[in-house]
This record gives sequence, structure tokens and C-alpha cells, in this order.
Amino acid sequence: IADQVTVLRRGTVTLSASAREVDAAILAHAMLGGETSPVPERAPPVQGRTPVLRCESLEVAREVGGSGLRFATFEIRGGEIVAVAALEGNGQRELLRAVAGLLPTFRGRLEVTRPIAFIPEDRTTEGLIPTLTLTENVVLGVGRAAPWIHGRWLRRVDWRAARLRTGDLLARYHVIAPGPDTRAAALSGGNQQKLVIARALERRPRMLIAENPTRGLDIRATAEVHERLREAAAAGAGVLVYSSDLDEVMTLGDRILVVAGGVVVESSAGADRRRIGELMLGMAAPRES
Repeated sequence: IADQVTVLRRGTVTLSASAREVDAAILAHAMLGGETSPVPERAPPVQGRTPVLRCESLEVAREVGGSGLRFATFEIRGGEIVAVAALEGNGQRELLRAVAGLLPTFRGRLEVTRPIAFIPEDRTTEGLIPTLTLTENVVLGVGRAAPWIHGRWLRRVDWRAARLRTGDLLARYHVIAPGPDTRAAALSGGNQQKLVIARALERRPRMLIAENPTRGLDIRATAEVHERLREAAAAGAGVLVYSSDLDEVMTLGDRILVVAGGVVVESSAGADRRRIGELMLGMAAPRES
């Protein structure tokens, strides 16, 4: 419907033209970059590990109505990182949140090995309660899985043990904070995110779901998040991670799933960013590996 099209990529205008002068391929080049470098070398595929996630013809409704995910079929084994590439609003949010148990499925089969941990996209509205202390946020996030929480609805908490454990997490995950009684709002964005990740890994998940886990972080904090995701996989967890940054998807993923129009396809091994971009825009059917 547009007369004029402008594309922004990483804060820079990469294209501004009449809509009649561009097609999907030109837009893809401007949105995703024109590089055709292959996916970086990866560790050999995980062999002999039991799947921790199985999806078969899975369908999930959008949070605001309509179909968000259609006929998704794939599995993830312990020890591998599966990265999701998608443009906003194509069903990746519904996929991750269904796997995390936050959205119901209405058709198909979904089997996930517990414990499950979820790192949400927005650390300030979904990951933490800024007005509460770091200890209180850890208690709420870990829940009854912690040995220092007793009874239903967190009615009996050993707060001394909770503070000690929170202090240990701050030290181990290099969260810069005055102490466990600091309010979450006082932390920088990077340190808030490190706390969210520390809390998720405290659950010792078999399945870890991360939604845009490095959004808004600087290079150093991003590298630390990547390291933690790889450590979780090395410990045997299956990791499903979505990033809006295609470079990050290609760097992290042992395998890459593309979600376009609610349909999930797996990119072939060694696919370059142009090929993945085509799949993201629904411009091509998946090729055999």
C-alpha cells in the first residue's frame, strides 16, 4: 500500500525509494545485508542424546486472536542450541511461549522435558519486578523448585538462605550490584539481564528458551549472555533462542529454524544469510540438506 519505502538496519537508512522501484529481493538485501558468507563452523551435531522437545503439527493461536503458528514439526536434543530467525510478528513469539508453557496449544503435539526455564524479551516488564529486591525477584522466578522455599504459593521462605543464594548468583554471574537487598530498578540493563539469566539457570533446566536475550546490551554483556547459553547446552540442556539480529542467529545456532507466516522450516546446513533471508520473507520453499 506504500508509495515510498524506507529501510532501517542497525540505525542506518539502507534504502529509500519509490515502492514501484523495489521488489522483495531488493528489500531483503536492504533489510538483511547483502553478504553471502556461510554459517560459521560449528561443533558436530549432537548424537545419541534424547530429545528434550518434540513438536508435531503444532498449532498455537496468537495472543490477540488468529493463528500464530501452524503445523510446526521439529525436535531439539539436549546439548544443542537451535536458533530462530524471523521477522517480527511471524509466529516466533507464539512458538517460544508455547514451548515455555505460557501459551496454550489448540492442535498437534508438544512434549517438553522439565524443568523448563524462560528468558523473556523484556526484562523490565516480564523478567523482573523493578520495585522488588534482587532476592525477592529470585524467589519469585525460581519458585518452589528452590530448596529454601516451602509450601504452596511461596508462603514459607527461608529468607536468610534466599539472600545467601542470591548473593552467590550475583558473584558467579558477575552481576554488579551492592547486594541481594538492592532493588532491581537500581541495576543497569546488562546487569538486570544477567540476573534474569542467572535465575533461569538456577532451575537447572533441561529445556531453556531465550527470547531476544541480548536486546539492548553492549558488546561485553552480549558476549557473556552467549557464553551462558553455550554453557547451558554443554551441561545437557536443549536451548531454543530467538534473536531479531540475523548475525546473532547465525553465530549461536547449531541449527537454524525460520518462522515465516506462522510456518516453521529448518534451513539447510551451511545456508548463507541470503538463503535464510529468503526463507524469512517467504520467498522460497525450503531446500533439502
